[in-house]
Amino acid sequence: MVDFGAIGDLIVLWVAAFLPALVYLSWIRSSERYSTEAWSPLLWSFAYGAVFATVVAAIVEAVLVALGTALSHAVPAPEFVFLNSNTSLGALFLVLVIAPLVEEALKASGVAWRRNSVRTLADGPVFGASVGLGFGFFETFLYGLTLFLVSGLAAAIGLVLLRSISSVLLHGSSTGMFGYGYARSKFGVPGPGSGSYYLLAVGMHASFNFLASGAIVARLFGYPQYASDAAIVGLILAIFFAIGAIEHVRSLVRYNDYPALQMGTRPYSPPPGARRPPPGATGR
Repeated sequence: MVDFGAIGDLIVLWVAAFLPALVYLSWIRSSERYSTEAWSPLLWSFAYGAVFATVVAAIVEAVLVALGTALSHAVPAPEFVFLNSNTSLGALFLVLVIAPLVEEALKASGVAWRRNSVRTLADGPVFGASVGLGFGFFETFLYGLTLFLVSGLAAAIGLVLLRSISSVLLHGSSTGMFGYGYARSKFGVPGPGSGSYYLLAVGMHASFNFLASGAIVARLFGYPQYASDAAIVGLILAIFFAIGAIEHVRSLVRYNDYPALQMGTRPYSPPPGARRPPPGATGR
């Protein structure tokens, strides 16, 4: 017999994870005043991040963690302890190195997939954010689903809402920054491009994870009695970090959203009170 109550709970959990990410996407999209993107390509990018990037990242990370743990057991030397995911050092290595490198690479592939839709510098961070928000939404739903099976709907929704103001924003902002770098490379803007902004996205992701891992850090450095306090302080700092990062992405969208940047076919004519875009931001 179908448990309609459980199905209803899952729908509620899905909506709780999906709606904040969709609101954030609309917020980012509205930052483009002159060339607002159509919803269709943005939702396809969102779906790419949610389905392909999230699932493949989970598989790749699971394989890497299993290989690392097996190696640490096969070669029980102190210098390989960071590969053992069952240790505090191994857990920190996972969230600071493996997860940022793998997840940002897969989300970046979503920006490259929509390369024909990136027509101006402002489009880059918009499409990057859409892929990242899709990834953040589905990852958050999966975390919520896991907790739902153990502790019920209320706890799961609490976790989803907490991640919606932290991890989801981080994923949107880090990939948004990569999208900006990708657009710079595509249009030949002098200076840092795709590679540099990928490393920036990885650094943002790792920094956020470090802040959010206060309890692990406290235990690793021999202060388990402060683990709870470190977890709370770290989470608060991580939330502020994510909010500041997504606002910076929105500022890049607003700053580079000018009609003259549409493939550089018209001379630059800023709207009243607007700042001039940076040198080289011609859309070519």
